[in-house]
Amino acid sequence: MTVLPGAVRVRVPASSANLGPGFDVLAAALSLEFQVLVEPAGSFELRTDLRVPRDRSNLLVRAFEVIRSAATYRFTVSSTIPLSGGLGSSAAAVVAGLLAADALTGGDGDVFDAAVEMEGHPDNVAAALYGGFVICGDGPPAKIPAPSGLAALLVVPEEPVPTSRARAALPKEVRLPDAVFNISRACLLTVGVASSDQKLIARGLQDRLHQPYRSPLYPRSAEMVANARSFGALGATISGAGPTVLVWCASAHLEEARARIERETAGWASVLSVSFADEGAQVERGPV
Repeated sequence: MTVLPGAVRVRVPASSANLGPGFDVLAAALSLEFQVLVEPAGSFELRTDLRVPRDRSNLLVRAFEVIRSAATYRFTVSSTIPLSGGLGSSAAAVVAGLLAADALTGGDGDVFDAAVEMEGHPDNVAAALYGGFVICGDGPPAKIPAPSGLAALLVVPEEPVPTSRARAALPKEVRLPDAVFNISRACLLTVGVASSDQKLIARGLQDRLHQPYRSPLYPRSAEMVANARSFGALGATISGAGPTVLVWCASAHLEEARARIERETAGWASVLSVSFADEGAQVERGPV
């Protein structure tokens, strides 16, 4: 559909943060998508089938209004990203709102710092903006293109777990051997992704810093992570704060793993096939 004059459409991918050992550092963009069309209107309006606020308290609109008033715009929102479960839905909304307002103001699309300030951490924001696999720290994130031959399944439980509870479950201090373990696994995973080496990726998916402490909050998800290889996958990680599980698969084995996991999760979770998305947020402007 053509974007009309004075309007802008923004598409933002889902994201999975932490990726096992990379707590608050690693993230990847996924092929699910948040989309908003912003058009001039006589007054503010938000149209959507999603179960989200339709007034100016909506996170997308609050992000938009960091740059520009929403008083004379209509927002039409759709999304295939589950709203809870650790798939970056809030980061996608923030990025979409900021990019839409930036485009309508004639900006350059550099909204990373503002998005991080709203989200409180950079991992999901970086993956949503830039796509691929991202490594976050001080300064701009580094990006690694999505490797070939790799796909994923999402196990999305019906019962969400608030991010605040997942954060509260973490210890104030960690043991030095656990920190060293995670550094080694994060390095293996990063090299594996950069070189499309699935054996290294499989070795790099383990974690000792956050997943063990959160497992009592979603024991079925934790069990799925522990047993992922028995279903034909390379391994699995808790997506963000959970409870969604990101199951890493060789593309050739994806459907076989999906059939086995669907049988295992019947009655408590849905299973989605996704790809790792190399493309980040996209902005389409209408003619001036």
